[in-house]
Amino acid sequence: MRLEDIPTPALVLDLGILKRNLAHMQAAVARHRDVVLRPHMKTAKSRAVAELAAPGHGPITVSTLAEARYFAEGGWRDQIYGVGITPQKLDAVAALNADGAAVKVITDDAEVAAAIAAHPGPIEALVEVDVGEGRGGVPPEAALEVARALGDRLAGIFTHAGHSYGGRSDAEMTAIAEVERAGAVAAAEALREAGLKVRIVSLGSSPTALHAAHLDGITEVRAGVYMFGDLFQAQLGTHAEADIAMTVLASVIGRKPARGALLLDAGALALSKDRSTEKAPHDYGFGKLLDIDGLPAFDGALVTRVHQEHGEAAPMPMLAVGAKLRIAPNHTCLTAAAHECYHVVDGGREVIAIWERVNFW
Repeated sequence: MRLEDIPTPALVLDLGILKRNLAHMQAAVARHRDVVLRPHMKTAKSRAVAELAAPGHGPITVSTLAEARYFAEGGWRDQIYGVGITPQKLDAVAALNADGAAVKVITDDAEVAAAIAAHPGPIEALVEVDVGEGRGGVPPEAALEVARALGDRLAGIFTHAGHSYGGRSDAEMTAIAEVERAGAVAAAEALREAGLKVRIVSLGSSPTALHAAHLDGITEVRAGVYMFGDLFQAQLGTHAEADIAMTVLASVIGRKPARGALLLDAGALALSKDRSTEKAPHDYGFGKLLDIDGLPAFDGALVTRVHQEHGEAAPMPMLAVGAKLRIAPNHTCLTAAAHECYHVVDGGREVIAIWERVNFW
């Protein structure tokens, strides 16, 4: 099968680029002694990708219970479920762990921590600490209350520097990475000084993982989007634009010469409506047009509008209806979300494999 034969819209994953991106992150983390890479599988959601990113069933991060089950059944036992847990989900985690998994959860809430401590099943938890993102987590100095409520279920500290996505230079990324590291270590040290055991000090985002000057006091790094890359991450310096491994294959379904546009069968569901590049130095609309080989083409034309199943690309030559092209995504995590599989190529048009994904929750 070749790309020309695939019904569209469809995800295309270039194996050679994927392997290059994985090696780049592995080398970056290997600079730091005694730090483990715990890849975040929330974007890939694929065992085939995990075999490359976490070989030998190494530690991983997940974002849904569906992922946790899917990867545990595939042999990836050591997991962190990196979304704040609710008491109602503890039975499901405990059941996975009773079957041999080691899924750890996170919380920033003392009442939830108490529920974890009281649960009869085998569950460990990390205290989520906010190091500047302003999403989940308690300030480093407030981690002790949650940790004490966990008691002997405490596994460690968990942070995520999502605000690194606002950085625009290597110096800014390095500075954010140090704030993240220092906050995680300060929280861990406060817990240890209080007599608590802290086994894991976990941080991560793709930009800070790559730009951290040092990771003293950190035991592991989590990162995920680096595997596939996207137009936004390319502008953050996570990778080069040529290293975007995942694209969307689309077909021309209409020609609008009066406005120099083509209609495509990849719209909001196939691409997402994420406009992550809108505030970046270069705005790529809803994605950048590439030729069917995934190479730059069409003078940098963009997907300028999306409806549920329609995308509009401009300015474009009037290609024939049925012609196929590819779209580099703004935010690969959300673009992949509505698709059920990857059509894997290796630098050409021949589809060498189809890799499943696990979707939903």
